[in-house]
Amino acid sequence: LQGHDSSVSSVAVSADGSRIASGSWDKTIRIWNAVTGEAMVGPLMGHTDVVFSVAFSPHGKLLASGSRDRSIRLWDSETGQQEGQPLLGHSDSVWSVAFSPNGERIVSGCQDGILKIWDMNTRQTIREPLEVHDGSVMAVAYSPDGRRIVSGSYNSTIRVWDAQTGETVLGPLRGHTAPVTSVAFSPDATGSRIVSGSYDGTIRIWDAQTRRTVVGPWQAHVGVLSVAFMPDGKRVVSGGDDNLVKVWDVEAMEANA
Repeated sequence: LQGHDSSVSSVAVSADGSRIASGSWDKTIRIWNAVTGEAMVGPLMGHTDVVFSVAFSPHGKLLASGSRDRSIRLWDSETGQQEGQPLLGHSDSVWSVAFSPNGERIVSGCQDGILKIWDMNTRQTIREPLEVHDGSVMAVAYSPDGRRIVSGSYNSTIRVWDAQTGETVLGPLRGHTAPVTSVAFSPDATGSRIVSGSYDGTIRIWDAQTRRTVVGPWQAHVGVLSVAFMPDGKRVVSGGDDNLVKVWDVEAMEANA
């Protein structure tokens, strides 16, 4: 899919699988037809610096974007129109954004180590700030039940937070030896596991209730840039700095651990 004028830093797929959104160092966002590859909407222009993260709302109507310009912007994913005023309050680059499963909140992670939770009705922060990471927040994700948030940091650690109170409920989880670039909960109802990828080249799977590593670490890439569970929860897909995408059988790896 061609159209951006610089590096593509983030992609997201709508819940129904029909559209792909991409954010770029060219400061724009584009939305594509996931079946035909045709450009549907965009470029969406409004950010004044690099777009680091994009995320669809659960119903697919809205798209959120986080940027080095310190703002989060909301877009109508069908028309490309910006929805309301930018969400402002971070003091540095917004590296990561994610919607809650019900679409009523957004969590954002910042280069200054702070996470914020935003109310989508008032467009104001409702938890400001959460406990600070000792490094940029590179990745954030909600659990499937919306009760917890996981974050990965430049300081190589992972934390799990209570999405209502903003308190740390688990962590910091230590093991990676380089920035944690990507985190995700497993797709089961409670998100019983967490997968993490790091620029140390390894992937780990953690028990989301304890500090225990369930699977790994295993060497996956030169540097892991992105990880995600497949919908069945039995496999993990990873993308790396070695230009490769790999799919891993988690059950087989756990059985051989």
